[in-house]
Amino acid sequence: MLKYTEDHEWLKQDGDEVVVGITAHASEQLGDVVFVELPEVGREVAKGEEIVVIESVKAASDIVAPIAGVITAVNEDLPDTPGAVNDDPMKAWFFRIKPAEGEGIDGFMDEAAYNALIG
Repeated sequence: MLKYTEDHEWLKQDGDEVVVGITAHASEQLGDVVFVELPEVGREVAKGEEIVVIESVKAASDIVAPIAGVITAVNEDLPDTPGAVNDDPMKAWFFRIKPAEGEGIDGFMDEAAYNALIG
């Protein structure tokens, strides 16, 4: 089951990790993505910390960690093919994070709530 943040990220629980990407809405708002900088695997991050840089033909943007935890993997294809974010935002995940104790995705929006947010 997918959950969503107000910052237009999607979150998917996968075992004891959470996979994070951006929504189609965010991808459309950014325009053609031309650069992606990902965090280092093993990095401990705080909730709200800026950890991914995305640049498009329109703007530069940051993705913040939706939860605290440790980065366990990054999508190593994205720096070489940043346009994949536009092609299929649900497949072009950015990173996997192992949540810190007490962190999880239960409190985030479901699809209906996210759709209401973006109108």
